[in-house]
Amino acid sequence: MSSQQPDPALGPPSEKEIARVSTRDETDRPADNGEKNSARRPGGPFGSSRMAAYIRRFEQQLVEYNLEARGIERVPEDERMSKLTWASYLQSFLLWVSINLAANNITLGMLGPASYGLGFLDSALCSVFGAFVGSVISSWMGTWGPLSGIRTMAFGRYSMGWWPSKLIVILNLIQMLGYCLIDCVVGGQILSAVSPHGHMSVAVGIVVIAIISWAVATFGIEIFHTYERFAFLPQLIVFCILFGMSGTKFDLHTPSTGDARTVAGNRLSFFSLCLSAAITYAPLSADFFVYYPQETSRTSLFFLSLTGLMTSFTMAFLCGIGLASGIATHASYSEAYSNGAGALIVEGFSPLNGFGKFCSVVVALGLIANTVAPCYSSGVDFQILGRHAEKVPRVVWNTVGVIIFTVCALAGRSDLSDIFTNFLALMGYWVVIWTAIIVEECFIFRSGSGYNWNAWNDPSKLPVGIAAFIAFLVGWAGAILCMAQVWYIGPLARLVGAYGADMGNYVSFSWACLVYPPLRYIERRRFGR
Repeated sequence: MSSQQPDPALGPPSEKEIARVSTRDETDRPADNGEKNSARRPGGPFGSSRMAAYIRRFEQQLVEYNLEARGIERVPEDERMSKLTWASYLQSFLLWVSINLAANNITLGMLGPASYGLGFLDSALCSVFGAFVGSVISSWMGTWGPLSGIRTMAFGRYSMGWWPSKLIVILNLIQMLGYCLIDCVVGGQILSAVSPHGHMSVAVGIVVIAIISWAVATFGIEIFHTYERFAFLPQLIVFCILFGMSGTKFDLHTPSTGDARTVAGNRLSFFSLCLSAAITYAPLSADFFVYYPQETSRTSLFFLSLTGLMTSFTMAFLCGIGLASGIATHASYSEAYSNGAGALIVEGFSPLNGFGKFCSVVVALGLIANTVAPCYSSGVDFQILGRHAEKVPRVVWNTVGVIIFTVCALAGRSDLSDIFTNFLALMGYWVVIWTAIIVEECFIFRSGSGYNWNAWNDPSKLPVGIAAFIAFLVGWAGAILCMAQVWYIGPLARLVGAYGADMGNYVSFSWACLVYPPLRYIERRRFGR
């Protein structure tokens, strides 16, 4: 095993080792695969400016403290893991379990009985199968990380083009910071509920979660992988305890409420919501594997990621569904839920008294593992917005992102249920459309030619993006006609039951799939790329 990588399961080689190469006189070395990275090269557009000098000095300081300074730049083969081991593959499973075995997914599961009026069986089937469909896409996207060495949003340029991809990046930033917002609110509710006499407010709990998440994300991918490698252990223990303590109050027999059409619509809407929760990992899943070597088995990585996602989703969703099923039959659960979804989790531990409060704190801190992933990726995605944004170190963008979602969490901490049902499902629509375009580009137009990974940052070698942009808009038109949200029900969705049925994901996906191939064919004939 190379001395550059003491533990290949944890991520990239030491930044200090890389710095020995990267800090040599760069005028003596050729351009790095044609990539444009003027922030790191003297003589670039801002190479002589004082600001550029400060940025380079700051990045070098990060390296000195063994932090990751790399942003969106493609990771070349000689800077990746030197050797794949069984622990490296196992890491892809543990990573997703740690990220996903979190309280926010418990509260999402609660929406089946609490918001959609579904019984335990209906809620369980809709949530698990919805998560499976979304997890398949997210796991497949993750396999492009080792193959390309490129972050997910930069990989999206090969389908969306240079300029349209910036719209996708903005949507992804909104999505990731929104997830961080939800994590902070749930964590704040739990910490507030377990504090003696309510001395810790939800706002203070939000700040605690945000600060710890920022600290882990700032250290970079190696610390991120190390943290996620072990974060699942306390969560798994307290989840099992929660099942044991609250299981006797689960209502497994009460059927879903409403007539047949209304129940069918609510089933479809909850299925779509859970699908959205899983598929929204797709725009960042490759980010965590760019330091894996190209010879990584895509099949193994796919199935390990899928297993990790489904294991954690299933446990969290069933726990939340069970807790919410007891709201109608147990006054203590109903009262707790009126104070927030996090308070209901605390109530589930109540038979254990003081130890139950300790378990609740562990659950709250487990949200950090879920928050770190989008927090880390957001720092990279900010850089994709433009050449000037690329020159700002990832750590700075991480800090900006944390400030944004913390302020929003403090402002919206009383409306978690509305945030879930409105925001999360809305974000799922664009990911589904984007996925349709990515998949068709890969299997229809790139099946023979493949990808030129050196062109990731060269607009002249990327698609123009006209076909993708039009297909994206057409897909959104389908989503608007067929979505069913609290604030808006599309004319087609309104035809199903009393509350409509959310068909936006499926219609938007199919419309984008129909429109993109002929438009892309014309674009390639006209522009040759």
